Amino acid sequence: MTVKERVEAHRARMREQGFRLVQVWVPDVRSARFVAEAARQSVIVAEADRRSDDQAFVEAASAEWDE
Repeated sequence: MTVKERVEAHRARMREQGFRLVQVWVPDVRSARFVAEAARQSVIVAEADRRSDDQAFVEAASAEWDE
């Protein structure tokens, strides 16, 4: 049995069991671009407590309104 035939048989069995094939693209966490962006966002999060104006705005916008 070839690889193609084994894969087709496996997929057929999975379909019979009620599954369907879904392919998903995800970020490549090994790439330099991903690492740089993760580091950039980490710095922003780490400095968030020093950005009181931003947090004050979020809290003001999130406050419940009197009816």
